[in-house]
Amino acid sequence: MSLACKTLVRTSLYSVSFGLRRNTPTFSSFSPTAATTTTVGFSPKQGLRLVRSTATYASIEFDDGAPSLSVEDDEALTLITQNLEEVPENPAKDNVAHLLTHSDDVASLMKMERRRLGEERQSASGKWFPYLDRYKCGGSSSYLSSEELLEALDSHILDARKQRFKDVVRNRSYSVCLVVEGLSDFGNVSAAFRSADALGFQSVHVVSCDSSKRYRENRHVSMGAEKWLDIELWDSPQDCFQVLKSRGYRIATTHVGMDAVSIYEMDWSCPTAIVVGNENRGISDEALELSDFHCSIPMKGMVDSFNVSVAAGILMHHAVCDRTSRLGFHGDLTSEERQILLAEFFLRHSKSSISIAHEFAKRKGAMLTPKF
Repeated sequence: MSLACKTLVRTSLYSVSFGLRRNTPTFSSFSPTAATTTTVGFSPKQGLRLVRSTATYASIEFDDGAPSLSVEDDEALTLITQNLEEVPENPAKDNVAHLLTHSDDVASLMKMERRRLGEERQSASGKWFPYLDRYKCGGSSSYLSSEELLEALDSHILDARKQRFKDVVRNRSYSVCLVVEGLSDFGNVSAAFRSADALGFQSVHVVSCDSSKRYRENRHVSMGAEKWLDIELWDSPQDCFQVLKSRGYRIATTHVGMDAVSIYEMDWSCPTAIVVGNENRGISDEALELSDFHCSIPMKGMVDSFNVSVAAGILMHHAVCDRTSRLGFHGDLTSEERQILLAEFFLRHSKSSISIAHEFAKRKGAMLTPKF
């Protein structure tokens, strides 16, 4: 299929999605004919959904007001499937709030196998890196390396998207991580996540969020950043700080006090976990006592504090600037670590990535099975 045709198919798909979302009518499902066609149905609750696959040509048809898309070309089908995967199943759902109150779902975001407790400092570079170079395929005993995953998924992701992943991974670092403690407004957590992703921080930690308090719908605040971060949840500062120190981090809590060090006097090239606290109470006494030192952002105005998400953004931005000044760069992963994290991003790209990886593992297993 020509480039112009592929562009037309994708543009038409987005046009239909946009128009239907604005008018939000109720549509009936499209029933495929006996000659099996790929159809995309729309409903206000589920959005655009891939119903069935097949092919002879690409066109948009209407049956009793319900649009469907029939696709013949396999390459065009891949493009459409990728774009459909990016449409959230429930756009109104607050992903961050859900993740912070469902620890199992947080763990499921991370696909590659992670180091266990006790293996905290065993990465090849001597710095903390969480992933092993293997991915377990479902409940089977089959494993794929990062190289095999990249091979399996390469043809299923657009070139522009792959280049974006590579650029992001090249600028990622685990040397500085963000810890948010006791925040009651999930909007602030979402904003902090968005800043962390934008500035190249891969690791974020959340300590004892008050999930009983009301929060506003704020999925737009994070802009989906939570999908690309490594999020870890903790019940107490002690649990969090103990593990972070075993990974080689020094703990710096933000606090306004006589013993606080200016963030401009800190050496951010050292592995550092920066902790921000509750919107009203600030850092807890327990966290202050367990931290290695306190730091603060010098204030030049009449007020003596920033909004917590703004403070987190300033801290992380200064950390990047300081590291770049001292080291010449912020992203500091080794080539092997970048490959593993790239494979992790490929797996997180869409739901279909997981099934494609599993099919690749099955074919690999079949090829290795001796035939008698």
